[in-house]
Amino acid sequence: MPFFVVDVALPVPLQRSFDYLPCAEDARSDYQPGQRVRVNFANQLLTGVVLGTREQSDVAANKLKSLLQRLDDQPLFDAETLQLSLWLAQYYHHTQGEVLDLMMPAMLRKGSRLDEVDERHWRRLAAANEPTLRGSKQQALWQLFEQQSLWPHQQLTSRGFTQAQLQRLQTLQLIEPLQLLPLPSAADEQQPALALNAQQQQALDQLRCSQFSVSLLEGVTGSGKTEVYLQWIAQLLQHQRQILVLVPEIGLTPQTLKRFRQRFSEPVVALHSGLNDRERLQGWRAAAEGKARIVIGTRSAVFTQMPELGAIIIDEEHDASFKQQDGLRYSARDFAVVRAHQRDIPILLGSATPSLESLHNALIGKYQHIKLTQRAGNAKPPGMMLHSLLHQPLTAGFAQPVLQRMHDTLQAGQQVLVFLNRRGYAPLLACNHCGWMAECRRCDARLTLHQWPHHLHCHHCGHQQAVPAVCPSCHQPGLESIGQGTEKVQQQLLELFPNWPIRRVDRDTVRGKQAFDQLYDDIHDGGPCILVGTQMLAKGHHFPDVTLVVVLDADAGLFSSDFRGMEHSAQLILQVAGRAGRAEMPGEVWIQTLYADHPQLNLLLDNGYHALALSLLQERQQRQLPPYTHLALLRAESEDRHQAEQLLQHTRQHVQHWQRQHPQVRVSLVGPFPAIMERRAGRFRQQLQVHANERQALHQVLHQIIHYLQQQRLPRQLRWHLDVDPIDTL
Repeated sequence: MPFFVVDVALPVPLQRSFDYLPCAEDARSDYQPGQRVRVNFANQLLTGVVLGTREQSDVAANKLKSLLQRLDDQPLFDAETLQLSLWLAQYYHHTQGEVLDLMMPAMLRKGSRLDEVDERHWRRLAAANEPTLRGSKQQALWQLFEQQSLWPHQQLTSRGFTQAQLQRLQTLQLIEPLQLLPLPSAADEQQPALALNAQQQQALDQLRCSQFSVSLLEGVTGSGKTEVYLQWIAQLLQHQRQILVLVPEIGLTPQTLKRFRQRFSEPVVALHSGLNDRERLQGWRAAAEGKARIVIGTRSAVFTQMPELGAIIIDEEHDASFKQQDGLRYSARDFAVVRAHQRDIPILLGSATPSLESLHNALIGKYQHIKLTQRAGNAKPPGMMLHSLLHQPLTAGFAQPVLQRMHDTLQAGQQVLVFLNRRGYAPLLACNHCGWMAECRRCDARLTLHQWPHHLHCHHCGHQQAVPAVCPSCHQPGLESIGQGTEKVQQQLLELFPNWPIRRVDRDTVRGKQAFDQLYDDIHDGGPCILVGTQMLAKGHHFPDVTLVVVLDADAGLFSSDFRGMEHSAQLILQVAGRAGRAEMPGEVWIQTLYADHPQLNLLLDNGYHALALSLLQERQQRQLPPYTHLALLRAESEDRHQAEQLLQHTRQHVQHWQRQHPQVRVSLVGPFPAIMERRAGRFRQQLQVHANERQALHQVLHQIIHYLQQQRLPRQLRWHLDVDPIDTL
């Protein structure tokens, strides 16, 4: 057999691929790019991806290891996906093996075969004569197959039939077993499309069904963006296309999934972290084989292979959850645009409060800009007002006029939404004798008090501890909770409004697959109630009976040291405000603030998000910040305060030395400087910012940084990572 080696990409942080000898008896033609193989690497069992084969290797033949197993007969990844993985690796400065590993469902990373997710079925065979069956159970089983030729094994066993009875019919050659991939079924009744208003119809008419284009659909909350999505998808399905729909949160997926299945008879699958590994692989495979025509998922669903992909939709495109915050820090939105360009298909970005990056691209003509300025149907935009808290007496954190308006709304049989983006009971537990405060031992942060269960919790590192009975410093019993979280607000509202239900929606109350579905159904049952929640309530949910929204602590982001602070605050305020008055009844929004004269806050309320966004873009241009410049952030962290800073200092010196040799590559460096929360999870964090006017220059310098850092022999506790286009610069 002629000598050849298999070139394999492995999920390790080394900027190269690896040569292996083929499995015994395998020919060179057995190996194709995109297949998975199992290998031994540094005494670990890893799953790698074949990139190709070669007749020679830089490693001596007697030092090459053999592959342990070839997992796929046919390529798992097509040429397009391999090319995209290479782009991702180069843009975010990771290895192609790490990228391909991320693109696989967990079961495939562990070495499972695709057909392991098939479910067992039984199919009726043509019977030559009337079968002779013993016993009523066998006869009843056969009657089922006379009514329906194909049955899932699980359905039959749930009806009380045994394996022995099924095997008896198989022995008589009446039925045979089959392994089939389960696909979700559509709703029993398909709902018709809604009538579009003039703006919606104009928006739909501007969307292409072929060729690459990026469209930004900027529509006020409640303007019917989803209906535009649905009717565009209907057109795409007529062209035999698959459609990928990305949503920012798991909480949005069930209601979106339900609405899509009620509209389309085509198989619709969901892909998100709330599924178990088997369910995720089933959905991934259904899409990869073209059986699932619509895929709805969160961030990682952007990697799903879809051979007939015809369009991508990203709902709430501004949302920060589309950016991965650990490991490979990719932006699903940005990668989706690259994927659409490579496939030459249209992509639609939708939001009531688009990111400044997307809005800038629309303003300069790079993206098609489509606007929906009015709410769908008879719904009117909510009235918004700032209520100053200066010199105002507060009851449980609420101004008296706000409480009165809440009471009037409930008396009218409507619902109230109270927004506070802080979970737990209180953000601080302190001693009123000596001033001691409960602080996390591992972070530069205070512990949050939770009542149910009663404990102190760090929301940054996850540390938990018991609530002390007395002050650990002065041993006095005067410990007091200061401030309020959603848990405390709920408790106080139960006392203020004892005759109405108070429902809390945050990470502590919505756990598991069914929790939000049940809560969502309870809210939609109607009836007056108060919803208390964090930003989980702000993202795209439709609550037709909510007519009053109260925003507590609206000032949190007005003076943020992050240059994106005002943008994110405005998006959050308008998104939660958009929950009010989405049906026939008018809505109103009361925003409590200490800074009722804040110019940007007033610009937002008086002239809308678009006017504020233009003002913020002008600021960014003057300060040379994204999107007018390109940014990357190098972070280092260590248990030793000085190690991280020293590493970044040396890296900066290396870059400056390299720049003197390459003066045409212009970048600016800021730092190193400590993160706003310098110590987190017991590790001190330092940062170095890299700014460049041209993206090519940025990546040239980042390549030098990666090369330099990978050559250093660093202490085990000293870690670093690179974040390209960061959204969190603190």
